[in-house]
Amino acid sequence: MVQAEFRSYQRDQVISFRKTTEDFGGLSNMAPGFPITMLGQLIRTSEALYQACRFPHRPDIQRMVIDETSPMTAKMKSKPYRNDSRPDWEDIRVQVMRWCLRVKLAQNWETFSGLLLATGDRPIVEDSRKDDYWGAKAAEDDHLAGRNVLGRLLMELREVVRSDPDRIDEVLPLDIPHFVLLGRQIPTLKRIPHKAHSRADSADTIDKITQSTAEESSKKPTQGVLL
Repeated sequence: MVQAEFRSYQRDQVISFRKTTEDFGGLSNMAPGFPITMLGQLIRTSEALYQACRFPHRPDIQRMVIDETSPMTAKMKSKPYRNDSRPDWEDIRVQVMRWCLRVKLAQNWETFSGLLLATGDRPIVEDSRKDDYWGAKAAEDDHLAGRNVLGRLLMELREVVRSDPDRIDEVLPLDIPHFVLLGRQIPTLKRIPHKAHSRADSADTIDKITQSTAEESSKKPTQGVLL
């Protein structure tokens, strides 16, 4: 996955997301309403968790990131310190992203698993203006082109939800050096079956999305998912 191939997707045959307010905006790491609790700390988004993992040796930066209420602001505030990211960051960042998504799922099982399943069998693509590594950018003939690593990790997770959900009963810490948050070793995290949410991703919302996706799928050919 680290050396993910560049791919092209026909826009009208995929589930894409850009804004967190869209039907499938909850797939974004920036989406509110999917809180994570770890070592007694509230982490508001999976984006904040991912950015904090860059800086295990800098608890001051981790604290700044997880205390910020806006995930975009948290990301922007961490940018000046990018040169101080852990030295192996480029090698492990996909592992870290996969782990962050699993933590998001484990601690928000009902809403996030429902949202993943509501995508059906369609490719999931992060529609990005700038980033063709984690997402895909607009291309000719109404296509999206990019490595779409985030989308492919979400498809991988969707398959786990379908075929082996027990794998998410526990999310083990990554087997990498110095995997810590605020000076403490990150522990095994348990799945939380149900949690109250402020986000509007209720069962009714997911039902509507699922119905809409099914209706669209019946009208258009489904593009195979290639992980």
